[in-house]
Amino acid sequence: MPDTPTFAVIPGGQVQDTLRGKEKLVVDLVARTYQVHGAGDSVNPPSYFLRFPDRPSSRIIALPASIGGDVQVDGLKWISSFPENVQAGLPRASAVLILNDPATGYPFACLESSIISACRTAASAALAADVLSRDRGRPARVGFVGTGLIARYIHQFLAGTGWSFDQLGVFDLSADSAAGFRGYLESAGTTGEITVHDSAESLIRGSDLVVFATVSGEPHVHDPAWFEHNPLVLHVSLRDLSPEIILASTNVVDDVEHCLKANTSPHLAEQRTGNRDFLDGTLAQVMSGEVTVPADRPVVFSPFGLGVLDLAVGKYVYDEITRDGGLNVVEDFFHELRRYG
Repeated sequence: MPDTPTFAVIPGGQVQDTLRGKEKLVVDLVARTYQVHGAGDSVNPPSYFLRFPDRPSSRIIALPASIGGDVQVDGLKWISSFPENVQAGLPRASAVLILNDPATGYPFACLESSIISACRTAASAALAADVLSRDRGRPARVGFVGTGLIARYIHQFLAGTGWSFDQLGVFDLSADSAAGFRGYLESAGTTGEITVHDSAESLIRGSDLVVFATVSGEPHVHDPAWFEHNPLVLHVSLRDLSPEIILASTNVVDDVEHCLKANTSPHLAEQRTGNRDFLDGTLAQVMSGEVTVPADRPVVFSPFGLGVLDLAVGKYVYDEITRDGGLNVVEDFFHELRRYG
């Protein structure tokens, strides 16, 4: 007779407390998850986009997934992106993560997941920055195009995994956002020189590591000449670069099928060329040595964001809170458990 299923709710405060100061651990967890996914011990179907004709800038995305390895959990991330929230003083994104027992299918936890999502995104970026620069020289100048919460988390994870920079560039269409991010960098104890740029071109040309973390729905950077110094580009927001830039670069993704969808920049390049020859491989393939990254071209990492990463980080949070005795179980959540009453 199986144990009676239980269901717990884990609020954002507990999530943040569990993950605070554990950037290296989360990056290692994300690296292992990429390897498990690359080995085929996962199920990660396409994300489903809920869009609204009357709210074209907004969307809610469902990311179902299942991960094996030493994690062994199924689940779903349900994450919304409402850019207009920022003007009202709310974060753009909100999310929940449901964890399901792979033996029974019963959901056993619901976690606030905007923090988990930001952490796994930032950990993926920090991992890529390390892996993709190993044979190219470590960047000393970083530039952030887009200065919201994701940019803050990426900087936090870079700093938390040992990165430091001589120069830090900031560019955002909103002067207030750029100033706020500069203030964050100063309060975080950044030692490098901080420059707020007046154009994306100036920032890109002055950076060895470029982080795109915008809400752009279509390419706004078109000139490959801006990248002639061969920077490493963390193309986290996926739709900033024109096909011309993608085709002039070495391209690494997290998952080929996922990334070439929904009019991402790599998807637009595929539509332009009719093939995928411009893709060099996945981050897992670079980690394994199957793919090497040249030093004489720009390198663009375009991570679509895999649900298996959310599951791995969410399960870690759940296990840690359970171990510490802080799990909030909802009594009698599953009420009808007898087949015939």
